[in-house]
Amino acid sequence: MEDIEMCKKLPIPIIETIKKRCSVRTYQDKVLEPNVKELLQDYMDSLENPFGMPVKKYIIDRKLASEGEKLGTYGVIKGASTFMGISIPDIELAHVAAGYEFENLILEATALGLGTVWLAATFNRDGFASAMRIPQNELFPAISPVGYPAAKRSMTESLMRTAMRSSSRKEWSKLFYLDNFQTPLHKDEAGDYAEPLEMLRLAPSDKNTQPWRVLKSGNGYHFYVTYKSGISKGEEIIKRVDVGIALSHFHQTTLELGLKGYFKQAEPEKIELPQNTYYITT
Repeated sequence: MEDIEMCKKLPIPIIETIKKRCSVRTYQDKVLEPNVKELLQDYMDSLENPFGMPVKKYIIDRKLASEGEKLGTYGVIKGASTFMGISIPDIELAHVAAGYEFENLILEATALGLGTVWLAATFNRDGFASAMRIPQNELFPAISPVGYPAAKRSMTESLMRTAMRSSSRKEWSKLFYLDNFQTPLHKDEAGDYAEPLEMLRLAPSDKNTQPWRVLKSGNGYHFYVTYKSGISKGEEIIKRVDVGIALSHFHQTTLELGLKGYFKQAEPEKIELPQNTYYITT
């Protein structure tokens, strides 16, 4: 495969926004202001990904849903009236591209002072697919509410954050490696790319599983995903979407810092992979 195309930096402060972003499940009962929604739509229309994959974005107000369309989130989300979603064809790297673009949109929403949270399982997929008019031949991996965070979290949200240890992240030695998967990568060995890797480490993921692994070899950073064998196709797709989220943080940080590089498919040879570890991109 040829080198993969580059993307522009988002028009927001990246590192500051990544550090500010957190998952919000409890919202004020307040609709988006028209100018805010218009800016959010402009962001949606301008999104791109470095893999050249088609990713469709949607936004809908719950009150505009037709009769019979149950836009439910099983009690997980409180107060939100606006939701965003994505759909993709089921082709190689499209799942990663979906994570990359939608996380970019979530970072832009964060910079506008809005709350969001990735939802991959805890929503009525059929109801939202109908309301958003998702093409039947496309995958519909995730949605996010978008709105103004409430001053206080609901009891459900507080319990979920505790159960998933939402504020915690794996250490560098569990995620980043040098030349092989037995040797952890130290921050000083990453040089200028230590900050992009740290921003990647802070990325959200389904159930906070952080399924990404990065192997530095020469001048290349190779990205992998981990998941247990025997999981469903849907669960596998979500893991790959998670890697796209992490790549959004890594790539956008490199752009903010003015670092040079490009994506390409260049899986390292003669690297012994740990069990249940799969190559994504470089």
